[in-house]
Amino acid sequence: MATQLNLPIGVQAFGKIRTGGFYYVDKTAYLHQLIDEGSYYFLSRPRRFGKSLLLDTLKELFEANEPLFRGLYIHDRWDWQTRHPVVRISFADGVMVNRSALDTRIRHLLQSNRERLGIEHSGAQDIAGEFSDLIRMAHHQHGQRVVVLIDEYDKPILDNITDADVARELREGLKNLYSVLKDADPHLKFCLLTGVSKFSKVSLFSGLNNLNDITLDKPFAPICGYTDADIDTVFAPELPGLDREQIRQWYNGYRWGDETTPAVYNPFDVLLLFQKREFRPYWFESATPSFLVKLLSERGVFTPRLDRLQTKASLLGRFDVDEIATEALLFQTGYLTVHKVEEPITGYWLYTLGYPNREVEASLNESLLPALGLEASRAQESQMQALMALRNHDLPALETHFKALFAGLPHDWYRNNPIAQYEGHYASVFYSHLAALGLAITVEDAGNTGRVDMTVDFNGQIYLFEFKVVEQVPEGKALRQLQDKGYADKYQGQGKPIHLIGVEFSREQRQIIAFDVLTL
Repeated sequence: MATQLNLPIGVQAFGKIRTGGFYYVDKTAYLHQLIDEGSYYFLSRPRRFGKSLLLDTLKELFEANEPLFRGLYIHDRWDWQTRHPVVRISFADGVMVNRSALDTRIRHLLQSNRERLGIEHSGAQDIAGEFSDLIRMAHHQHGQRVVVLIDEYDKPILDNITDADVARELREGLKNLYSVLKDADPHLKFCLLTGVSKFSKVSLFSGLNNLNDITLDKPFAPICGYTDADIDTVFAPELPGLDREQIRQWYNGYRWGDETTPAVYNPFDVLLLFQKREFRPYWFESATPSFLVKLLSERGVFTPRLDRLQTKASLLGRFDVDEIATEALLFQTGYLTVHKVEEPITGYWLYTLGYPNREVEASLNESLLPALGLEASRAQESQMQALMALRNHDLPALETHFKALFAGLPHDWYRNNPIAQYEGHYASVFYSHLAALGLAITVEDAGNTGRVDMTVDFNGQIYLFEFKVVEQVPEGKALRQLQDKGYADKYQGQGKPIHLIGVEFSREQRQIIAFDVLTL
């Protein structure tokens, strides 16, 4: 059996990983391809996905630190005699709340790079001039063209995204910095910007049209994150004692390409699982998506549809201070990922998005419960009641539980909350409440005769739910549709009891008025 190594939790320095006895997943084949094929790149990935480590690997590579790469893919394919000066800029640390603070930080970063590269201040009075002179002087002084690596390029804006005026102010400050890259081409060897979001080139990059966005390029889909093969080989010593299929269901599933591209695991999740030996939402808990929850609440998003959200490719990249598409926000921040890519008409690319895994589905829906009317103080007790009813297969108790849940939604919530104005909010409350438990739920489960609203596979039982609002359809329609459409047929061979449950809501009474059950 392979020897256990150190887990690189929070370690973003490539040199430390390679010399400190840490596990390392070799990503240098992707870097070799990047460098071989072009010079200017942009890559978007969610937080804690290894972007900083990727940039640090590039830094060590261009600085020709050959011993660190021994045994890796790129070692015998690289010219170790040529050493390039590297300008490294990262906005990962700290929060800048105005343009002055941003400019101060930028000047500090430029000064740090000058000191590391042994370059004197040119005397330029403005930031653009300082950056431009740094690149030009580094080229002349070191005799090789410069590599520019920018980490978390968008973080100053995202930290202030709820204050549009401040966000615009910081966007202009960053635009002033990045605009330098356009005219620095004669002095640049390679450039990579990474971040969480993809701001439009018009708003932030000021004509830097040669920046190649590889976020959704299939060849580079696994450039960050761990694949199944990585888990089974590199981390094989950590697997004994853990349920391999549960690891996959909880943490795998991020995809930046069509169904043929490998899905990847979030490294932060996997490493903490191996350390703590418990399944928990480590990535989700590392930052509270308060802005995301607020925005979804204001837009009245139908939560069951989040697992089957269709969008054009152009919308995935539409993100700016003044226009934040829901699909783009959920995708770029990592709460949804690509499930399917289609081209129904030439040049028209349609993406189907959904949750990457059980961790995200359960955690995001739990965060959304207050927006759906369930106070945080009641949420845990309420969830335990639902879990116990399902664990005991006590469907009358489940009916009583959900009726009490809807009865407990405050009157003011219906009056003041925009979600209450949407017909789907009843099903949203029902679905998100169960999804927050981490159950195996399929929404709009497709069969030969149509799609059942929700399927729950738990504790040896299969529950098929159909939701109706009685002001729109006759009473009794929900259960009849489950029967007439034969939705249960696809599950008949599994040897599990199947329960058809027709749930009918009254908009006027703001309550479940039918919870019809038929066990097959």
